[in-house]
Amino acid sequence: MIGMPSDPRQRRAARHAQPAEAPAASPPRKKPITVDRITDAALQVVATEGYDALTIRRVAAVLGAGPSSLYAHIVNKDDIDDLLVGRLYSEIVLPAPDPAGWRRQIRDVYTQIRDQYLKYPGISRAALGTVPTNLHTLKVREGLLAILLDGGIEPQTAAWALDALSLYVSAYALEQSLVQQRRKNQDQEWVVSREDLLHRFAALPADEFPRTRRHAAELTSGTGHDRFDFTLGLIMDNLDRGSSIEAVRP
Repeated sequence: MIGMPSDPRQRRAARHAQPAEAPAASPPRKKPITVDRITDAALQVVATEGYDALTIRRVAAVLGAGPSSLYAHIVNKDDIDDLLVGRLYSEIVLPAPDPAGWRRQIRDVYTQIRDQYLKYPGISRAALGTVPTNLHTLKVREGLLAILLDGGIEPQTAAWALDALSLYVSAYALEQSLVQQRRKNQDQEWVVSREDLLHRFAALPADEFPRTRRHAAELTSGTGHDRFDFTLGLIMDNLDRGSSIEAVRP
């Protein structure tokens, strides 16, 4: 070969002196889109931008893909909502039902659900107005139903109680998220402290608002979580052991 030494030793020396160029590295392959990655990306959007920002297009952008790539794994935005709630519920620890401690157990499980919702502003909206189909969500509902039934609550009463409790917890978490969001906006002057409320109540006309003025302290007392515990107790205390749904109707 022209230009190459004839002696093999010299050829080897030439190669060593001038090594061949390394082959060009192939571009890294994109991670495949999966249901878990879609859920991770959706949680990231909610955690950083809030639930209002959650769209299929936004989730696809986080994944570095087009919206059409997601439709091979999900049906629509409602499907993402179901996945989100299922992911949060997968973190819930269910106790073995204890007939003597069913009220405490119900409160503990719903407190866990509340705290999961509060990690992601507005995400409890994903649980409102939908029928859960995710297995993680259904597993938690099965566990809650078992606690109530083993506590002696009649099945129909237990079923409706779960609806009421779940609705309240979702609404509570949503309200807390909205308040926190509005407090970040200095223009939202209507979000006031307890001291401000007491001052406003005290300034109301006495002849029109005598009870509000007299009981202003009670009306503004307690933290949000204090009221959360109170409301759960209020619902559970009206679930008489062994009573039917007719017994709790007014």
